[in-house]
Amino acid sequence: MTPVQFRVIQIVAETGSSTAGAIAKRMHVAPATVTAIIDKLERAGHVSRQQSQTDRRQTDIVLTEQSRRVLDRAPDALQQKFATDFEGLEDWEQAMIVAALERVAAMMDGTNADRGAVLYPGEL
Repeated sequence: MTPVQFRVIQIVAETGSSTAGAIAKRMHVAPATVTAIIDKLERAGHVSRQQSQTDRRQTDIVLTEQSRRVLDRAPDALQQKFATDFEGLEDWEQAMIVAALERVAAMMDGTNADRGAVLYPGEL
């Protein structure tokens, strides 16, 4: 699945269903472009077209169970960016970040639960 196809699925998931025109407006592209993307997604079993219950002149785009599974498994964009950026760091930089995060996690593991989440100067 391409990033653009994935974005269409995300937009439809936000509202439960959407029209091709509404998706095109959100993505700032021509309706014909979105129609071509929806055609591919429909052939792949990710979306289906249904007549709108509120306006029979319109067709709603609805996610299939297959696309819901894709969304459930997909990392969010921030997580993907972090992973890419982290992998680009030198080994020693990665090790320092991991060590610092492990230290923070150890400080917050509950052994000092009576103090709450406050760090005292001697613990820094």
